[in-house]
Amino acid sequence: MKFRRLALIGCGLMGGSFALALREAGLVAQVAGFSASEGTRQKALKLGVIDVACASAAEAAQGADLVLVAVPVRATEATLRAIEPVLAANVLVMDVGSTKGDVVAAARAALHQHLANFVPAHPIAGKEVAGIEHADAALYRDRQVILTPLPENPTERVLLAHQVWQALGSRVLELSPEAHDASFAAVSHLPHLAAFALVNAVARQPHGAQHLSLAGPGFRDFSRIAASDPSVWRDILLANRDEVLHQSALMREALHEFERAMQAGDAEQLQALITEASQTRSRWRLGGADSDV
Repeated sequence: MKFRRLALIGCGLMGGSFALALREAGLVAQVAGFSASEGTRQKALKLGVIDVACASAAEAAQGADLVLVAVPVRATEATLRAIEPVLAANVLVMDVGSTKGDVVAAARAALHQHLANFVPAHPIAGKEVAGIEHADAALYRDRQVILTPLPENPTERVLLAHQVWQALGSRVLELSPEAHDASFAAVSHLPHLAAFALVNAVARQPHGAQHLSLAGPGFRDFSRIAASDPSVWRDILLANRDEVLHQSALMREALHEFERAMQAGDAEQLQALITEASQTRSRWRLGGADSDV
């Protein structure tokens, strides 16, 4: 398995890391990159992430046998529409979007006869910092990648998608787009929403600056993801709005349980709720919870 040309559409952290990892594994001869910013394209070229800086997504995709769409989820349809006329018959196209229902809808609207070439993907990896300068060939190593194949995908193309990510050191799992979005609303999108809300709630208080100055490791660890890219998370929360709002309602009810126990001075109930959470968290392991959870 070696690709003649990777078209990297979006030269940021995720796309750049994919290109570096593919190159490090000896799986690609040439990387053609496109980003909307000329400065980003030139930086990717200077850093050796790409070999050719292209003036359009279509130019990058021309002649490619592998395409990675690493753009904000709201730009997926326009990007796929731009490259569709030049896609080769046997090209493998993947994305790295954090939501999948909207990405699949975008692909159905844009790809037409090339829909079968597109295997949606979501690598569970990232950093608090964005940008091509932070690209890392090891970013996907020992991380999960979720594939949400389409009914139109030939078996061999899905298998190739598996092989690509596995070659980069990732563990690959398949889900339906609906199951993916429901799960990640619970374990990724809601935690980000909660972190954003908590930081705002503390900072907006009259003595918020003092509160923050006294915060320790617990606040640091809980609030870390509140420093995430605002535009990226705006798009994710809107794209998966229904599932996130459902999870938010469930969290409010769980919070109300704690509040009711505290208001009633019910130490036994309060301890039971804390114990339940503590035991669940103790059993959980990154990359797959304990089967009892």
